[in-house]
Amino acid sequence: MAYILQVDFHHAGPFGAEMEAAFSDLARSINEEKGLIWKIWTENAETHEAGGIYLFEAIEDAKNYLTKHTKRLNGFGITDVRGKIFQANEGLSRINHGPIK
Repeated sequence: MAYILQVDFHHAGPFGAEMEAAFSDLARSINEEKGLIWKIWTENAETHEAGGIYLFEAIEDAKNYLTKHTKRLNGFGITDVRGKIFQANEGLSRINHGPIK
């Protein structure tokens, strides 16, 4: 079983290559999170939004990370964090080339 964590929030920037440079150390540290399989970073400079789509091995790991990440974002002054957890339908996801183990 795999669990998707979807997170988004208002983000004034940076975006693109500047975002990559600013957050590459954070990205590396996220690889150490318990149960994390992968993360896709999301951004929309036009609407000033950012976030990510994560795949976790267990729902508890997704919930724990959402709590930790929300606190970290709150520390940056970001208070409108929206997070949702979904169970991945692995069979249908594989049909559509989803990166499910």
